[in-house]
Parts: sequence; C-alpha cells; structure tokens
Amino acid sequence: MKAVVAVAAALFVATPAIHAQDGAATFPSKPVRIFGQGMGSTADYLSRYLAQRLQERWGQPVIVDSRSGAGGTIPADAVAKSPPDGYNLVMGHAGPFVSAVTLYAKTLPYDPLKDFTPITMVATGVTVLVVHPSLPVSSASELIAYAKQKPGIPYASAGNGTISHLTGELLKHVTGIELQHIPYKSAGNALTAVLSGEVPISFLSPVTAHAQLKSGKVRALAVSSTTRFPGAPDIQSAAEAGIPGMEAKLWFGLFAPAGMPKPLLAKMNNDIVAILRAPDTQETFLKQGVASSPSTPEELTAWVKSELSRWTPIIQAAGIKAD
Repeated sequence: MKAVVAVAAALFVATPAIHAQDGAATFPSKPVRIFGQGMGSTADYLSRYLAQRLQERWGQPVIVDSRSGAGGTIPADAVAKSPPDGYNLVMGHAGPFVSAVTLYAKTLPYDPLKDFTPITMVATGVTVLVVHPSLPVSSASELIAYAKQKPGIPYASAGNGTISHLTGELLKHVTGIELQHIPYKSAGNALTAVLSGEVPISFLSPVTAHAQLKSGKVRALAVSSTTRFPGAPDIQSAAEAGIPGMEAKLWFGLFAPAGMPKPLLAKMNNDIVAILRAPDTQETFLKQGVASSPSTPEELTAWVKSELSRWTPIIQAAGIKAD
C-alpha cells in the first residue's frame, strides 16, 4: 500500500510538468497575437516581420495588434494582464519597460520586471537626429548654434519616455540648448509631423525614416552612438558630429506575461532565435537600419535591469516629464 501511495504521489507531482511539456509540444493550437506599437514604428515593423516568419514556422495565424499612445504602456499593460500561455506577446522597448517606471511612477499599472516573462531581444540600433530640409542647418554643430539663437524650437518624439524622447532630452542636456518636446502617439506620427513641416526636428529609428532618408525628404545629422552604425553607415556618429554625450541605444525585445511555463518559454526562445539568426533576417534588418540581436531570456532580463539603472537617474536629474 505504501508503494502504491508513493507511486501515486510521484505521478501527482509529475503531472504539472508533463502537462507543461505537452503544452509546449502542441503550441500553438490557435492564433497568436503580438502587441506592437503605432503603424510606421520600428516595433510595428519588427512585430510584422516576426509574425510572418512565425506563422510560416508554426502553421497558425500570428496577428499584429498595433496600439499606440502613452509611450507604449497601453500594449504592455494589455499583455501583462493576459494569461501566460504564449498567445499574447508584446514588442517591448525603452518606453514602456524603462522610462515609464519614472514618468508614470504613481499610475503605471504593471512592473516591467515582475509582470513579464522575457523571451529574447529582437533588435538593437540607434536613433537618427533628423531635420526638415527647410531648417537652415546642414550639420549638428550648425543646429546647436541655430537653436542657441532661437531657443524653444520644437522636436517631435514617438511619445513620452520613448528613446526618441530620451535622446532629445540628452541632446538638450549635453549641449545646453532649449528645445520644446512635442510627443506624438507613435514614431510614424512623429515622422509625418516632420515631413509636413509641423515640427522641424525629431529623433527617429532608421527603420521608421528609411525611405525618407534615402529620398532626402528629411536630413540626417547624426546617430545616437559613439561610432557609426552599420545599418546607417553614411550618417555621422554623435562623437563625429560634436555631441559625444548623445548616446542612446534603440532596442526591442519580445515579452510574454509573467509565469510562462519553462518548457513553453524554451520553445518560443528557440523558435524566435532561429528566425533572428537566419542570414536573410540579419541582412534584411541591417538594410532597414537595425541589427538582429537574439538573446537568452536571462540576457534580456539583465539588459532591462541595466537600462533601468542607467536611465532612471538621468530622467530624474533632467526633470523629464510626461508632456
């Protein structure tokens, strides 16, 4: 009888693990949703690229749900409140996972470290300081001189707390110029504002402004890194342009709700990393202006922690607010 009880107990303990493994083996059995950001944003582009490749790999529909506004916190919150079964994912970035912690300290409805399961980093890159051709400047140094003569020139960002917002505030901090922050609901909206001449300056991903940079509809003055970025080799680095302190890394990672079973997490990481490591993905991303950057879940967790440690004191010291 003791032996029977022992066997039954062992089976009882093993049952959750067996079910978790079975769930991973049969995943997905219905459509998967990736929550991106606004149309025209880098997050939207990456979400759609992965959705197509994952649909081919999994044989199930992978839908992109683009939701803009509030610096990316709206789609992040939607996923944080979803079941951890792998069917709802979010393309996270600095806005909802780093700066929102400070900007929305009293109202943020989720914790970026506790309420999500990191799956993998997807891509990294830079932002580009761009201006409308009507602005009488052809270099970063000329822009700085011009802005000192005419303080309060507006610049467009993809939203409060996004990397485009933080890069703009960094430029103000390291050069001493005064710029007026105008937050838009997405990077695509910010680009449209610059193209129309509504706002003459912005900080955009090369992915967002890819066609406009090539056609000359916007003028690139520098990228937000100490060296030139391989995805935009013709654009000066911030150091070359005379603004070495304007260093801000663009990054995007895929996250699921907290509590995802480890076998399912391992499957998703393996499948997505395989896509990101494929030579055609790496070439396609780089041509668009970002670098494919697959990682382990642990590496993505460490990255978010490091970004929180870096940006939180900068945001607080600079007095950056959600405009």
